[in-house]
Formats: sequence, structure tokens, C-alpha cells
Amino acid sequence: MSAPFPWLVADVGGTNARFGYVKALGAPVEHIEVLSVKGHAGPAEAAQAYLNGLAARFEGFERPRSAALAVATAVTADRVVLTNAAWDFSQKAVAQALVLDVLILLNDFEAQALSLPRLGAGQARSWSADHPVVAASHAPVGTVLSVLGPGTGLGVGGVVRTRDLWLALPGEGGHATLAPGNDFEGEVLAVARKSFRHVSAERFLSGIGLPTLCRSVGEALGDAEDVSAYTPETIVGKALDGSSRVCAQTVQTFCALLGSHAGNVALIQGARGGVFIGGGIVPRLGELFFQSEFRQRFDAKGRFDTYMSAIPTAVITDTLAALSGASLALEQFRA
Repeated sequence: MSAPFPWLVADVGGTNARFGYVKALGAPVEHIEVLSVKGHAGPAEAAQAYLNGLAARFEGFERPRSAALAVATAVTADRVVLTNAAWDFSQKAVAQALVLDVLILLNDFEAQALSLPRLGAGQARSWSADHPVVAASHAPVGTVLSVLGPGTGLGVGGVVRTRDLWLALPGEGGHATLAPGNDFEGEVLAVARKSFRHVSAERFLSGIGLPTLCRSVGEALGDAEDVSAYTPETIVGKALDGSSRVCAQTVQTFCALLGSHAGNVALIQGARGGVFIGGGIVPRLGELFFQSEFRQRFDAKGRFDTYMSAIPTAVITDTLAALSGASLALEQFRA
């Protein structure tokens, strides 16, 4: 059995829940809306609020019979608990509440990875015009693509092309141990270790991590600037306008560490087809990101420098792309 139409698709992070509607096979994701995670008790309540809004606006609205919900946590059992938000729910209860024939729960970066085969030219920016990402639709069987997304947390995923479908490679790579690439970064991590037993990549490379990184950078620099109340938005804003030495160094360190971690993911997954950077933070950096050490650090893998230099990298500029990945999960569903 395939998933009957219409479809409800969602991408749920620590802050926002993005919903969309798919009418039929091959149809685009439509009627996209972004709801607050904090503003709803769980996914069933948020989805119901979204669907009630559609029903009120469209005459003859047909409720979805299938849904794919991408959530920012590991999905291993019926009970699902978001890592960086308060939602704690049962998959079966959600399916019953929304009267669904088919419900797929997948990790948010499993959905982000499944979006990669369908990314269009206007949805991503290659690191270099001389080294563009090749459209995944032309990739041979066995090609692997990876994605990392610094948002509220740090998501990591991958996708491999098989003969019949795109197979997602879910994981929790944001919680892997972060490694320094130079002496200064070693000092920054040493500062963080005073407060955290384990300094993961997400501890620095995320919205929840940027303030920690900023405080650690400030202490490592010996700078007296009080950054204790700085939010991620404050840090990025002050880095972009040049009003804070600590914030500027924080963002430069962020980009460099992200390049190192992305390179590690590419090596581990064998992502010769390309590595994509998603999430909401990097697109806000604009040219600052493309002028950073990200790519230099991505390539810096010793004896494998040449191997790495052949892997294209790009920034996903469409923050709603994961919804098309959730749609592909339903398209490939077979009971």
C-alpha cells in the first residue's frame, strides 16, 4: 500500500513547526505555514490548528489521509521527545487524533537529507561558481550527499541514491565531540569544558550554542566585553556591523569549526556528491560566511586534502526545503 492523498507534511524544530499540504503525486508542497512550537501542546494540536485554518479558507477542503512529520530528535520508538523543546508524544496517539491512514515520523535531518535530490538552482548557493553542486537527479547509483544544519540545534544527515529510491541516512552527528583545529580553538574548548562535561558540535554550532561559544571566545581572548546577555541574533548582528571584536571572532570561529565538522561528516559518510549547509544561522551571515575559513577548514584533512577538495559544498537558502523531503518520504512509502 502506498500513502493515500492528500498529504500533510511538517518540519518541526526546537522553535518552529512548518506545515504544508500535498494534493496529489507530483504536486508541490502548498499552503505552507509556520507555527510556534511553544504555542502548542504537541504535534497533533499544532497540526489541527493548521488544518482548521485551511478548512476555514478553502471550500471543499479535504483532510489529509497521510502525514510525514520530521522532528528534531531521534525517532526510535512510539514515544517521541524533542531534544530542544517540550513536546513529548506518542506516534499512535497523533495518528489517531488526526485520523490518518499513514503516519511517518522521521528525524528532521532525515527529511532535510531527502530534500537534497529535489533542490533547485534557486534553493541553494554553491561555495564557488567554479565548483558547483551537480544536480542530484543526475547522480549515479551509490552517490552520497550530506547535510548539516545549524539552527536551534545542529542537525546532521545524509542520503544515498539506490537503484529504486533515495535512502536517508539519519543520525545525531550534532552531538559528536567537537575537535579544535588550532591552538586558539583548543583554548576556547578548554573554557567551555569548565562548564560542560562534553563539548559537542551542537554546544557551539547552533542557536543554543552561539552564546556559549561567544562567552568562551571572549574569555580565551581576554576581552573585558560583557557578552553574558547576548542572544544569537545579537552576536550575528554585532559581527556583521563590526561593533564587537568578540562577536566578530565568535562568528569567524563558528564558520571555521563548522567547516572542520562538515569535513568530518563528508569523510565518514563518503559524501562525494556534495555537502550542504542548512538551518537558519548560516544564510543570515551572507557574504561573511563565504569570506570565512569554512572551505579551507573543510578541505584541511591532511593526506586527504585532495579527496576533500573535489567535494562541492553549498548553502541551502530555502529554509522550507525539508518539507519536500518529508513529501519524498511519503512518495517512497510502501506498507
